[in-house]
Amino acid sequence: MEAKTNNAPNTMEGIVTFVNGPVIKASNMRNFAMREVVKVGPKKLMGEIISMDGDDATIQVYEDTDGLSIYETVTGTGESLSIEIGPGLIGSFFDGIGRPLDSLLESEGMYISPGTSVNMLRRDKTWEITPVAKAGDLVTGGTVIATVQETPLLIHKIMAPPGIEGELTWVISKGPHKGNEMAAKIKDAFGREIPIPMIQRWPVRTPRPYRERMLPNEPFVTGQRVIDGLFPIAKGGTACIPGGFGTGKTVTQHQLAKWGDAQVVIYIGCGERGNEMTDVLEQFPVLEDPRSGRPLMERTILIANTSNMPVAAREASIYTGITIAEYFRDMGYDVAIMADSTSRWAEALRELSGRLEEIPAEEGFPAYLPSRLAEFYERAGRVVTMGGENGSISVIGAVSPPGGDFTEPVTRHTKRFIRCFWGLDKNLANARHYPAISWIDSYSEYAEEVNGWFCSNVDPRWGDLREEVRQILAEDNKVQQVIKLVGEDVLPDDQRLVAFTAFLIKNGYLQQNSFGSDSYSPPLKGFEILDVIMDFYHKSLGLIRKGIPISLIKEDDSVDSITHLRELAPEDKEGFALVRKRINAHLDRVATERTRKLGGE
Repeated sequence: MEAKTNNAPNTMEGIVTFVNGPVIKASNMRNFAMREVVKVGPKKLMGEIISMDGDDATIQVYEDTDGLSIYETVTGTGESLSIEIGPGLIGSFFDGIGRPLDSLLESEGMYISPGTSVNMLRRDKTWEITPVAKAGDLVTGGTVIATVQETPLLIHKIMAPPGIEGELTWVISKGPHKGNEMAAKIKDAFGREIPIPMIQRWPVRTPRPYRERMLPNEPFVTGQRVIDGLFPIAKGGTACIPGGFGTGKTVTQHQLAKWGDAQVVIYIGCGERGNEMTDVLEQFPVLEDPRSGRPLMERTILIANTSNMPVAAREASIYTGITIAEYFRDMGYDVAIMADSTSRWAEALRELSGRLEEIPAEEGFPAYLPSRLAEFYERAGRVVTMGGENGSISVIGAVSPPGGDFTEPVTRHTKRFIRCFWGLDKNLANARHYPAISWIDSYSEYAEEVNGWFCSNVDPRWGDLREEVRQILAEDNKVQQVIKLVGEDVLPDDQRLVAFTAFLIKNGYLQQNSFGSDSYSPPLKGFEILDVIMDFYHKSLGLIRKGIPISLIKEDDSVDSITHLRELAPEDKEGFALVRKRINAHLDRVATERTRKLGGE
């Protein structure tokens, strides 16, 4: 179904009166609609009406306006900014306004000519269709009509568009069909026959409807211990990863895309450097899905909008990505969006606002920056779809604050609309501690909501253990400040034990190699590591209170082996048991020898 602002394309023509980069003004626009997509000039540059004042309209153009002059014409399309949704999305590369990069390469070469238009999805590709519904069935928006095995990892569901209700009069037959064919025909309550194409359209700025929003009480398991163990995110949750240059934002998002508990991954490169997006475009097709052994691209969609592309298209890329995510959510899938980075998106808003001569707010950003951030993050969630399925969208946005300053406007306003904050620390990155997620600055508001799942599926002590570990790390932060001033030797042994336990947590649990066998750590493995560390802490604290010095407790190879627990395979229960046995034997030996010496004295 096409979502149009008018019933038919606009036959009126506007006249360009002003050009300022991607922002133009035109007169004779009274018969045009707000947010209508227009074609500008002889090259038919794609633009969108963003404000109207009587006969005049302001248009943001999604392409390079070099050579555009006043008095050239503006024609309407009768449609708001929309994208195509249907079979062929998975494994594809798109630009910010939904044009497929591979098709553009075939038709245009390395450089895209202004005004180039190409179908988002291929019409000539043949798909093996399996009908699910039959003629005579009553359907509503979201009802699955047919399915397509789009990739070995994903079944694509062709659904009745939202807002449609009636009786199926015809359904596509089982077998091979082209993408440009009809999937079904529906007779509505007025007796009108409505065709349902395999490839549909949807306006990107309009959220797709759902039946009910559910509580986010199931974790989005990432396989990254610092996240799953300390700062978990729920399915349908929102998170941001702020950090300065070189702190590992992109690598962290790659890990989440590869290992995250999502059936569909959408990666949005929003205003990133060309070389960084090149790395993504080259790496993702060769990455292996760890669960199936298949290429990761068989459940991934990439949207690339580099810093040298038109700034207005950068602003649109975020909406393109979230709309595709909602489409797969409506099929009943768990979808994860990686937006890298929302700072570049905000900078696009700032540039457009400046060209519109709007009164700037803090640091030149427009006053509506918070509302735009809210619009984006609020489209996340875990819902009951119109078709009765359970689906979710988890949004994880990278933020690039200048100089790593978390008080700048984009980071500060983003914190208002997300519930997970994974702040990256430059000092940790410099120390080669990855992921460089600060255990001091980070937080998660989902911890209590997902605690029940962890207690049921991992261990009933999960919540208590997590809280105790956080307390140890917080206390260590204070102890480290004292150590910097007076040194460790003057501290009492119980505080030295806190510092040593925190060291074990940092190096044996929080640190994780993205490129080795420890790249993915299931929650059970993380719990076992923490359980060994905290068991050592409690037993050592008991010995210290009996007068046994910490130097005797620390001096043994069994204690050093704690930091190597992360190298064990998740299923290696014997390995964990052996380390635990060696540590207990060492502590018992220390206690016995100390008692013997005191008795001898």
